[in-house]
Amino acid sequence: MKAPWHIAIVIPARDEQDLLPRCLRSVKKARLMLPSHVTSDLIVVTDQSTDESFRVAQEIVQESGIVIEIEAGCVGTARALGVQLALERYEGPRKLCWLANTDADCEVPVTWLEDQMEYAKTGVAAVAGIIDVDSFIDHDSSVPDRFRLSYLIHSDGTHPHVHGANFGVRADVYLQAGGWQDLPSAEDHDLWRRLKIGIHQRISDASLCVLTSGRRIGRAPLGFADALAAHNGVTG
Repeated sequence: MKAPWHIAIVIPARDEQDLLPRCLRSVKKARLMLPSHVTSDLIVVTDQSTDESFRVAQEIVQESGIVIEIEAGCVGTARALGVQLALERYEGPRKLCWLANTDADCEVPVTWLEDQMEYAKTGVAAVAGIIDVDSFIDHDSSVPDRFRLSYLIHSDGTHPHVHGANFGVRADVYLQAGGWQDLPSAEDHDLWRRLKIGIHQRISDASLCVLTSGRRIGRAPLGFADALAAHNGVTG
């Protein structure tokens, strides 16, 4: 009998005590949607947090995963250590382990993990989803329209975007590509490019969407928050 699939959800967090509960509860709901034969684990990596992120994560995660603290100050490092720990906790074949990545300020849909499993079962090695914004309250009134007009989605549902907040990859392929690198930003684009080098299939699917915060100042330099903030004050 073929071994069952396993999903490891990896979430870096830095000073996210306010939004982290929303994220973790949405992940919990998504895990409950998985078939009974699919196992799952949750790894939260708090990195240089000065607030109560670690305590908040521990209270919610409890026995359903693990929460660790690091002082790297680098999202790429946090993701990499999270995956490393996830693979240490999973003893099955890497080709049947799926790594689902999101961010602590995100809310994933209830079918988020189930949808990624459907891709995995068809042989897809990696999938890049999209993001939407929960609130534009910190921005000019014209920013929502500017953002959505500039956020390209092709007619066939594919797209050019890569977000660590919505990124799934099979563990064996992740390891072959060299994994997350110690980058303070754009670690998602870096890994996606390296995944392209191999023979494995990558999919970009706009139907796989997570909600992220619309804050004006982000945690990673030159990350999504900066890109969103750039729409402010634009004329013409």
